[in-house]
Amino acid sequence: MSAAERAPDPTRADYPLFRTITTRWMDNDVYGHVNNVQYYSFFDTAVNQYMVEAGGLDFRDGEVVGLVVETGCSYRRSLAFPDVVEAGIRVARIGTSSVTYEVGIFRQGEEAVCAFGRFVHVYVDRASNRPVPIPERARAAMEAIRVG
Repeated sequence: MSAAERAPDPTRADYPLFRTITTRWMDNDVYGHVNNVQYYSFFDTAVNQYMVEAGGLDFRDGEVVGLVVETGCSYRRSLAFPDVVEAGIRVARIGTSSVTYEVGIFRQGEEAVCAFGRFVHVYVDRASNRPVPIPERARAAMEAIRVG
């Protein structure tokens, strides 16, 4: 697909919620920028921080947990320590036992997206590791940032 055929990159206005993440010295790679794998950590950190704050995730004692089953990321601009990241979060789809989050990574105070992607959580019973319906409190937190 050519750049002309590609959908436009998301903007800050496309995300209803933001979480701030500080980059660390160890996030940089030998090329002097945040390594690509760290962006997935930013995604996970931002979403899980929101879900814990909203009461939709008890990762220590909850009987139901969300496991990542799919991820993807597109990179547009580099970040480097000591940049501060503002991660925009939205929910694109909620199913019976799964949710698709979309996350935009922005350098603090800047409008242009540095990277954006998605990941899918499937909710499972912690003991059996089998899919279960998304708990109501988690679903309510997801609905609060759902778009589309």
